[in-house]
Amino acid sequence: MAKRTLRVGFQKGGLLPLVKVRGLLEQRLTPLGWQVVWLEFPAGPQLLEAFNVDAVDIGVTGAPPPIFAQAARTDFVYIAAEPGQPHSEAILVKPDSPLRGVADLKGRRVGLQKGSSSHYLLLASLAKAGLQLRDVQPIFLSPADARAAFERGAIDAWVVWDPYLTFAQAATQARVLADFSALAPETPPWSFYEARRAFATEHGALLREQVIPLLAEAGAWANEHREESAKLVAPLFGVPEAQLLQLQKRLRYGARPLTAAIAADQQKIADAFFAQKIIPAKVTVKDAFWGL
Repeated sequence: MAKRTLRVGFQKGGLLPLVKVRGLLEQRLTPLGWQVVWLEFPAGPQLLEAFNVDAVDIGVTGAPPPIFAQAARTDFVYIAAEPGQPHSEAILVKPDSPLRGVADLKGRRVGLQKGSSSHYLLLASLAKAGLQLRDVQPIFLSPADARAAFERGAIDAWVVWDPYLTFAQAATQARVLADFSALAPETPPWSFYEARRAFATEHGALLREQVIPLLAEAGAWANEHREESAKLVAPLFGVPEAQLLQLQKRLRYGARPLTAAIAADQQKIADAFFAQKIIPAKVTVKDAFWGL
């Protein structure tokens, strides 16, 4: 019998690179007649676009990409959530930058990936400082292009997530202007595992009984084995183990089923984007929450 294929979209960051390098999905699913194919994406928006062309079955992103995908009527569902991290994303400036607070970004060029979690960090940080997105000059760039622009001074600030954040700080001694901890008492946005709706409909038992429990187990292991996790993942990124260990210490994994409370947190983010006319239509995130 021909094997069925699970195509997994992942990014440089989060739990999935560790799941990949440990071969955990393969160990769990191969005896069930599945093969696993891994596809890397530079950011969440590009990963979710792959759902539109039936190129990926499941993936993981930050909170904003699925909101933009819902607004664009991408046919997907949220299947599980990871807790937000207060320090794994930041607005960076060069160490000698005259910018000392978020209010100083007014009129400045800020690089970020459109529709990413960085987009929301910038939006929320500006709002806390009494500003709106139109008060800065957003320059929409992929993480790699944004880093190049940041290093040559073509942008004044860069909003980015881990591991790009950790790597950039190590290479440039960039200074953190703000991160999600500055927005307390707000809960840092959740990250989400998503699936093509057709895949979730056809293979719901696989997701519920195998994939989501495996992600929870893998996250619990990573929380207790940070040094080993760093050692395993460092070759995948081609950076020193010490940088990966610093990254692992910032994270706390915990994949969990979706709840109405998580949907309410995500709805606040969707409403913030719509209020500033960044997405073209109001979305009801719960409509895409699988099983709710």
